Amino acid sequence: MSVADSPTAVHRTTPRPLDGSETAAGTGVLHRGVDWEQWSRPGPTRKQQANDVWIGLAVVLGAVVTTLLVNSMGAFIFDGAPSLTEQLAWGIGLTVPLVVRRRFPAAVVLIVAVVFVAAQIRENGDNLIPSIALFFAIYTLGAWGGDRMRARWVRIGVIVAMFCWLGYSLVDSLQAEPDRAFPAAAGPLDPVLAATLYSIGFNLLFFLSAYFFGSAGWESARRRYELELQGEQLRQSQEENARQAVIAERLRIARDLHDVVAHHVSVMGVQATAARRVLASDYDLASNALGAVERTARTAVTELRGLLGVLRTDPHGRAESGDDTGSHLSSPGLEQLPHLVAEAQSAGLQVDYAVYGEPRTVPDALALSAYRIVQEALTNTVKHAAASNVALRVRFLEYLLEIDVADDGRGRPPSRAEESGGGLGLLGMRERVAVHGGELEVGPRAGGGFMVRARMPLAPDADNHHSAGELPQTPAEAR
Repeated sequence: MSVADSPTAVHRTTPRPLDGSETAAGTGVLHRGVDWEQWSRPGPTRKQQANDVWIGLAVVLGAVVTTLLVNSMGAFIFDGAPSLTEQLAWGIGLTVPLVVRRRFPAAVVLIVAVVFVAAQIRENGDNLIPSIALFFAIYTLGAWGGDRMRARWVRIGVIVAMFCWLGYSLVDSLQAEPDRAFPAAAGPLDPVLAATLYSIGFNLLFFLSAYFFGSAGWESARRRYELELQGEQLRQSQEENARQAVIAERLRIARDLHDVVAHHVSVMGVQATAARRVLASDYDLASNALGAVERTARTAVTELRGLLGVLRTDPHGRAESGDDTGSHLSSPGLEQLPHLVAEAQSAGLQVDYAVYGEPRTVPDALALSAYRIVQEALTNTVKHAAASNVALRVRFLEYLLEIDVADDGRGRPPSRAEESGGGLGLLGMRERVAVHGGELEVGPRAGGGFMVRARMPLAPDADNHHSAGELPQTPAEAR
């Protein structure tokens, strides 16, 4: 009574989502947010239904051939057998339902079981193909039954009914031939007892195998779908990460563009105004101011071309063919701070620039953030503060890099629009500092003027030494 069924395909379906995000092994919840106890395997595809028809017809043909062979040999399982035509009818009636076994698995099991018992009551000549058909039906219900409770109890009910029929057949056989002789018996057990145990053991193995492999088929389909779902979620997660990375890069470039344009255009505006005012009275001063405008414009173009070079590189970091923007500065750092100081001085500011502590190499991203913060602070001073003096301090502390820009202009608290995003400069500074896990302080100074102070960790493990609220104190300095 052995039989093998072809592996069944797995199709996509949508499990019922849970209210929470439970993940508990052994409780039916095997994937985050999905209740696998409520998962239902979708019905067979057209191709699978066509395969069922061909497999069913093959079993029908096998039943016809086996019946003909058994009758030709006279090897009947019962002493008496109906006519050949009736035997063929029983064989076909047992196997034809298999053509729809995956579409109506529960109905097929019940029909095959009833016809199987009826055929044995009629003492049908062959028992091999009917047993195969019964195995197929029980297996298919376990592997494809959408209602798992019904699939379980229908299979259990059929198996119990079959064992009841087996018990009845054994008792009826013993009563019909109480003194049946077993001349070839040579074992230690009583022949009747041995025959009974053999029949029970064989049928137990037969039916439990059909039950087990059917449940295993369902579980295999569920696990395959789970892998598909995890793969789909992983793909979506990768796409979302890529999308977020693109957004973050766009925001970074937008901040850089704002810093470059706002700073250099502000300086150029101040120099152009000065040149216009003294053009008629002081040609040399006007010429120097226009020269500063020219240098500032070139610097702005250089930085913009560097940013465009970043945008025009391929995913592997190679510039497009014929593009020479890669040679331009796109990531200025602390070494370029004196250039910012010179530009601010050319705009009429007196800048006191000093570096404290032992200068050391800092990560490029941190150096760029420090440069942009100083650039934005000086730009705001030129545009809004009406200041004449600015103090720029760069401090290399043990675990921190501190940037301090203070002026003597008309200090005022940042407006609500600036804090909420209307002022892109302050927002950009806060975002840059937040990326590195640092702190930013902006606001009017007690003695007049405005102050910008950024403190960013220098080492990745700086949080192990100082939390965000326990940054080391800065040495007091006169401003």
